[in-house]
Amino acid sequence: MNELRSDARSWSSSIARLLRNPVLRRVLPATLVSALGDGMSMVAVAWLAVQIAPPGQAGIWTGLAVAAYALPAPLGVILLARPMRTLRASQLMAADAALRSVALGAVAILAITGTLNPMVYVLLLAVSSVLHAWGSAGAYTLIAELLPDEEDRVTGNSLLSTFAQGSFVIGPALAGALTAVTGPGWVIGLDAVSFAVLAVAAASVAARPDGGAAVQPSESTAGAWRTIADRPRLLGLLAVTCVFFFLYGPVEVALPIHVAHGLHGSPGLLGLYWTVFGVGATIGALGASLLRRRPPWQVVVVIIIGWGAALLPVGLTDAIWPGMLGLAFGGLIYGPFTAISTALFQSSAPPRALSGVLAARTALTTPSTALGTLVGGPIVTAVGGRVTLLLSGLLTVALGVAVAAVLRLTRHSRLAPDSNH
Repeated sequence: MNELRSDARSWSSSIARLLRNPVLRRVLPATLVSALGDGMSMVAVAWLAVQIAPPGQAGIWTGLAVAAYALPAPLGVILLARPMRTLRASQLMAADAALRSVALGAVAILAITGTLNPMVYVLLLAVSSVLHAWGSAGAYTLIAELLPDEEDRVTGNSLLSTFAQGSFVIGPALAGALTAVTGPGWVIGLDAVSFAVLAVAAASVAARPDGGAAVQPSESTAGAWRTIADRPRLLGLLAVTCVFFFLYGPVEVALPIHVAHGLHGSPGLLGLYWTVFGVGATIGALGASLLRRRPPWQVVVVIIIGWGAALLPVGLTDAIWPGMLGLAFGGLIYGPFTAISTALFQSSAPPRALSGVLAARTALTTPSTALGTLVGGPIVTAVGGRVTLLLSGLLTVALGVAVAAVLRLTRHSRLAPDSNH
């Protein structure tokens, strides 16, 4: 109990130090606004794809739309590395937010006027995500630059991930209600506005002398990959994260199809599913700082197995409440993952390579989810949404068990030589 109280006091002190930083006081509220917009798009992007897809092709186009919202990120890292790595962290955030605002605004206008077709929709979503890896890297690099203390970095990371997870508390429920009344196009339009807010805030911070240091020009994208490859701990974490996110990907296709066709539900019901996930994830993300003394790999294994188990209720029954309770539990378990894994990268990568390393990480993990959604589309079409959710859960549990077994074998192999002396 005393340890818990000490952790709580340490966490509150860390939050106070973070909020005293003038740059973060300006950027964090705008980040929260854009996260809320993205939370609304979790419902609107998929629902709009279901609406405009040709008959019998809802699963395919929903998978393509959700994937296009993230999949081009690696191209942005590879093709735009030279100009991007010379920008400040806040400038990276501003560039990503501005592009997303313009592209999503175009989607909204076409959807509202009834002139949007599936192919144009997917292309515009793809354009909106080209700089996503750099924008995400910019946010976490800004945290690392402004908060030199490792404990404060974990707190800053957990606050960013709390915004992302907390957006699922309000965003999907609000999007469900608005979509039912106005249509998904208006909801995506609000998402575009939210990114415009972030673009303005980040650009204003970039003009300040304390708005984040520029990435050193001598660091190339190849150097970032080499930094990761030379650190087995980071390389292993990156590989496991990619598989974990890939197995999650089909959920973003299967859940809206399951709600719309399997349960004959409304956008509001889909929003409610994501909202209960968001409630759990917000609590879990806020508690990330309390796990900083636990072995990171043990935390990773528990999160993977816990998330997989959380999908089993929604995959085994059409009953609504068991599925919602499962997603709430899954959110609680998953919540700390981003903060814990990002802190490992921040503490292990050289400062001059940090922005590139984080962009490289996002360039792999984000499309992993997108590839999962692409695979999920045909699977949902073949076996249905609920069975796809069940398969995703079972395979994720198997991944967690496999990682635990590898860690156990590795630990024994390291101890074996010592036991012979």
